[in-house]
Amino acid sequence: MTAQYQTINPATEAVIDTYTLQSDAEARSQLDATHQAFLKWRDTSMPERGKVLKAVARLLRERKDDLCALMTEEMGKPIAQGGAEVELCASICEYTADNGADALADEARELEGGRALVTYQPIGVVLGIQPWNFPLYQVVRYSIANLMAGNGVLLKHAPNVWGCALALASVYRDAGLPDDLFAVLRIEASQVAALIERPKVRGVTLTGSPAAGAKVAAKAGECLKKSVLELGSNDAYLVLHDADIERAVATCVQGRINNNGQTCVAAKRFVVVDAVYEQFRDAFVEQMAAIEYGDPTDPDTQLGPIARKDLREKLHNGVINSIEAGARCVTGGEVPDGKGFFYPSTVLENVQPGMPAYDDELFGPVAALIRAKDDEDALRIANDSRFGLGGGIFSRDEARAVRMARERFDTGMVNINGYRLAQPQLPFGGVKDSGYGREHGGFGIREFVNAKTVMIVD
Repeated sequence: MTAQYQTINPATEAVIDTYTLQSDAEARSQLDATHQAFLKWRDTSMPERGKVLKAVARLLRERKDDLCALMTEEMGKPIAQGGAEVELCASICEYTADNGADALADEARELEGGRALVTYQPIGVVLGIQPWNFPLYQVVRYSIANLMAGNGVLLKHAPNVWGCALALASVYRDAGLPDDLFAVLRIEASQVAALIERPKVRGVTLTGSPAAGAKVAAKAGECLKKSVLELGSNDAYLVLHDADIERAVATCVQGRINNNGQTCVAAKRFVVVDAVYEQFRDAFVEQMAAIEYGDPTDPDTQLGPIARKDLREKLHNGVINSIEAGARCVTGGEVPDGKGFFYPSTVLENVQPGMPAYDDELFGPVAALIRAKDDEDALRIANDSRFGLGGGIFSRDEARAVRMARERFDTGMVNINGYRLAQPQLPFGGVKDSGYGREHGGFGIREFVNAKTVMIVD
């Protein structure tokens, strides 16, 4: 019997659609077709590739309402937040189209007795394994750079957002991308290893958990193939002694509940120095407690459901285990009755090492308050993590905050006095258990190309 997968609306628990999974043979056949499409695409000029990417941007904006509704239906994103994701995707397409040729331009180098050049050439089919939390952006982030570089792209998306995957594939096709150059695989995680082993897969990129990243990286390494990993984190936001508390509170609340708290680079641990701890805590808890979860299709809703039932259970277990280890829940922390996988905005205080709220990534609207003795202690606590994706610093002394971020904050990205997500022109990625490699900003387009040396002897 052919295996099937049902997508579930996390707000209503209603079945959205039923998909038939592809066999290993069908996945291999799609890989072969994508490889054949790549062989033609690599000879397409940069300007022609750029035209297709510009058309993708235009269609994303034209179909924004439908795409937003689909994201809300499949993973519960508040409808008011979907437009920003679509716009980010369109901006990535435009930035890559405008700057890709320069990022991959041949470079002249000196050579005794002649001359040399370094040229950046496509390598083949890149397999992307992507999560559900930003169902359009996660795909656009890796696929657009690789398409501009001349590669073919396969997508193994999270099954609960297969509708979004197929909708994006339709946008690419309608924008003029050749058939099979970008293809969606409806396969299970257990089928990925065999696909990585295929010679026509030349690179692998994954966004997901450290455990999933370790497995994919091990298989890619076994097959001598490059991988890029963007994994989880428990980003620390430091509130220093001279912070603008009103600004810090408002920013940290939004940084914690955006996308229902299901963001790898969300603000998660709030490290507040003793001098301003009570002031920050009282205002922060008040604002978090005032946030009500509700129907994600309502434009006024700030907090929708967790994407799946099992994910809500994992989140709640992290909260309960932290409380049992000594944390104090000051608001939220209880699974509500009724339909939907909702979880209230939650604040845990007295969070210490050894607790899930301190050590792990709680993927939902749960904030961990951690008290620091002073500014130096706050930075120590921030770096006391196996993760290193992002983080933030709030201080009126901007120059000092920048120095701390630049020289001592052990993460891939740092916000100063604000909270920003990915930007097309800036590198995105982390260190330690948050992965390796970079995307965006001209960095991602060079991850899966052959930096080839050509030496011309006079």
